[in-house]
Amino acid sequence: MSASLTAHSLSFAWPDGTAVLDGLDVSFGPGRTGLVGVNGSGKSTLLKLLAGELVPADGTVRAAGEIGHLPQNVTLDTGLRVDQALGIAGQRAALHAIEAGDVAEEHFETLGDDWDVEERALATLGELGLGHIGLDRTAGEVSGGESVLLRLAALLLRRPDVLLLDEPTNNLDLYARRRLYQAVASWPGVLVVVSHDRELLDLVDQIAELHSGEVTWYGGNFSAYEAALAVEQEAAERMVRAAEADVRKQRRELADAQVKLARRKRYGQKMWDSKREPKIVMGARKRAAQESAGKHRIMHQERLAEARERLGEAVEAVRDDDEIRVELPYTAVPPGRQVLTLENLETACHARVRGVLDLRGPERIALVGRNGSGKTTLLRTVAGELAPLAGTVTAHVPLRFLPQRLDVLDDALSVAENVARFAPGATGNRIRARLARFLFRGARADQEAGTLSGGERFRAALAALMLAEPAPQLLLLDEPTNNLDMASVRQLTTALESYEGALIVAGHDLPFLESIGITRWLLMEGGVLTETTPGALADPA
Repeated sequence: MSASLTAHSLSFAWPDGTAVLDGLDVSFGPGRTGLVGVNGSGKSTLLKLLAGELVPADGTVRAAGEIGHLPQNVTLDTGLRVDQALGIAGQRAALHAIEAGDVAEEHFETLGDDWDVEERALATLGELGLGHIGLDRTAGEVSGGESVLLRLAALLLRRPDVLLLDEPTNNLDLYARRRLYQAVASWPGVLVVVSHDRELLDLVDQIAELHSGEVTWYGGNFSAYEAALAVEQEAAERMVRAAEADVRKQRRELADAQVKLARRKRYGQKMWDSKREPKIVMGARKRAAQESAGKHRIMHQERLAEARERLGEAVEAVRDDDEIRVELPYTAVPPGRQVLTLENLETACHARVRGVLDLRGPERIALVGRNGSGKTTLLRTVAGELAPLAGTVTAHVPLRFLPQRLDVLDDALSVAENVARFAPGATGNRIRARLARFLFRGARADQEAGTLSGGERFRAALAALMLAEPAPQLLLLDEPTNNLDMASVRQLTTALESYEGALIVAGHDLPFLESIGITRWLLMEGGVLTETTPGALADPA
């Protein structure tokens, strides 16, 4: 029997009563499925329900085979040895005891037929680029990205029939991502992955879109899904235009009918007043005319109501793909103008910039490298948050830094109040007008920052920095696409296309970096910052 995972009439709500899923039916069979949807649509909740980590309010989940789940936020006990994190410590201890001559029955029961457990574990670690860590080190000695791969290695060793991955590339550097892509591409069973990583989603066999509480299926990878969605939206927009034209037509016909009926009424009254026909005949004619007029009016009103209903349905079929619109003329940097100078710099983590590095004009720099190589430390040093150990940092224009944690926002303040902190001279009306361009309109601008979703929080933090006074002519962004859904990534890309200042973006998401018009690529490797090209990063060793 082939592996599968099926949910029937699945419903779930948070303790405060907020409904997430209501009567959802979905089934996943063999192959790789990308589960997509906007932030807050319930993707992570659905994976937890499928994995049995949450209990549904109603409905059932049935699995044919064992399930393995890699959650979005991976946390490991730092005191665990690597073999314990992999779940093989008991088998490994039994193997070593047998090899040492202890032939107690419990050792053979613990080991079973898994005599090559160590070799398999080391091979799996090697495939994921973790061969250097061994089985006896502790989880506290590995980086955040390595801990994600370690959890994945534990799942691969278990060989589950169904594998659920939730944003697995978050916090992974380019090299670790390549290892993950290889593992996904070669997965033989059922795999469901939630991700905003285009490159990963282009490895799947089909896309399941969770939208408005329902799942819609699209054959092919994410690129094919986007193409199909574009065709759907073009057709939906044509339907809206046709429905709008029909509404206008029905309004005209109703108005024309009312004019004709008014003329007939005036003519009938004139005939009645002149008494040109017998009273009984005129009375019968008047009643027939009133009845006909009533039916005629009702018919046109019904047609108009139906046309409006069709318009409403057509409008609902069109996605709300609002884009951030930024018009900040004071952020513009003329070509050739000196923006930033780094000279013989050594950061707190001992990463070095040899000689002089100049950033001029509206350049867009991508800062890439392995996790732990010192990219964030360099950005914090440029932003003035950390003092250099040696050398100098000279910013020639106003700059702002958006860290991964988005802790530039005060959770107790509203979105508008947070922006006001960065632009104390701006009026409330001016702030709200500008926030509307970042899709915080009306009451949304009054939401407390602590209640925002991940995508909304990022948008609010970006708005606070880009609307700051003085206007920033250099933006420093650290892993900006982490935890953003595809719609939010598109909104970010649009906002950065409109931004006329200089950019330094630290990241591992190559498709995103290429989409924002990067002009220079800097690689932090071995403690030294050097120029590179995207081609050199495409297939890291």
